[in-house]
Amino acid sequence: MKRRVLSMLLCAGLVVTILAGCGSKAGSGSGGDDAETSDMEYVKDKGTLVVGITNFEPMDYKDESGEWIGFDADLARAFAEELGVEVEFVEIDWDNKILELEGKTIDCVWNGMTLTEEVTSSMECTDAYLENAQVVVVPSDVADQYQDEDSFADLSFAAEAGSAGEEELEARGLNVTPVTAQADALMEVAAGTSDAAVIDLLMAAAMIGEGTSYADLTYTVHLNSEEYGVGFRKESDLAAELNDFFAASYEDGSIRELAEKYGVQAALIQQ
Repeated sequence: MKRRVLSMLLCAGLVVTILAGCGSKAGSGSGGDDAETSDMEYVKDKGTLVVGITNFEPMDYKDESGEWIGFDADLARAFAEELGVEVEFVEIDWDNKILELEGKTIDCVWNGMTLTEEVTSSMECTDAYLENAQVVVVPSDVADQYQDEDSFADLSFAAEAGSAGEEELEARGLNVTPVTAQADALMEVAAGTSDAAVIDLLMAAAMIGEGTSYADLTYTVHLNSEEYGVGFRKESDLAAELNDFFAASYEDGSIRELAEKYGVQAALIQQ
């Protein structure tokens, strides 16, 4: 009899524990430390929006004083001001962007990020705000030899690890060496250690050709067309908040003015 009573008490305790555990998982599920805290509240409470970036002109790069500027950097700074917090830029390994986000070393990835299937399934993403493409970069003196995909089948390529460019090359079974950043891919071609690189069209327009540090490079073939978005933690309410910010910026003209400052106005997607 005592054993039966003891068993009943143990079962009752187990039920209470399970119910309590289920209750502890209830809440917004939007990235805050507390289940009842939204991601926006989490960011506001700590007073900073930590933005994961790479060195990617014209989106995120440093001026002569060492301050991060660029189309995305300036937008992120304005959005943080709208939230009433400071912005902090953290240079990340692009291949680890999802881990950085989930580990809360950053609050968002805002760096000309292509909305790939991997990105949209792992992050809470905004609507697309810029159009882009992956383009093949080669030395200008041989560009006429590489005007279609068949022509560069035997080339050695450099591309940023974890980037849309690397993904496009791997999908075609081409020889690709992953590097830390898109700027490094350009250096590989300029140094002759890679025959070609694949980078974002917006970066190519800003960093190669006449009047740039890579005057002897040019781009030829477009491998795809794509769109940029900003990624937050899964179920974060900050994605919707940023969509509203984008819409308001289109309405008042400030986003177009900023796009013209960095030469990306032709790539804007109307919200």
